[in-house]
Amino acid sequence: MRNLLPRRRQLSKGRVLLLATVLWPAMAWSQAVSDPTPLQYRDAAEEARFHALAAELRCVQCQNQSLADSNAQIAHDLRREVLTLMQQGNSDAQIKQFLVERYGEFVLYRPAMDARNSLLWFGPLGVLLIGAGTVFWVVRRRSRTVQPMDESEERW
Repeated sequence: MRNLLPRRRQLSKGRVLLLATVLWPAMAWSQAVSDPTPLQYRDAAEEARFHALAAELRCVQCQNQSLADSNAQIAHDLRREVLTLMQQGNSDAQIKQFLVERYGEFVLYRPAMDARNSLLWFGPLGVLLIGAGTVFWVVRRRSRTVQPMDESEERW
């Protein structure tokens, strides 16, 4: 009897392994099911507000598309969440704050200017000013070292 028990366990492990091997491709190709119903707006003003807000928010998966432009599953879910928050009476600022708390400042296309991201706001201007100053300094320095030619020197 003792010899049969380990063998039964091995068979059941083998069956589990076989089942997992057979089902693995199906699980890999499966996608999350989304709600196919279109978004329902109360009026045209709400729809315009929604589209303006969705254009200001970044898709957290695509990273280079707005929430309005993205076809990612999370973008569909976030659009539904934004519309639900709008219909609950939240302002645009409250909705943005909710998404920032959840996903970070990255979700905003135009993040608020503060000390943490001041380099991003003023860095390009600083680089441009440093470059212009360097060009001015080099040109001025070279103009001092170049001597005008005497009339006796050959000219081309």
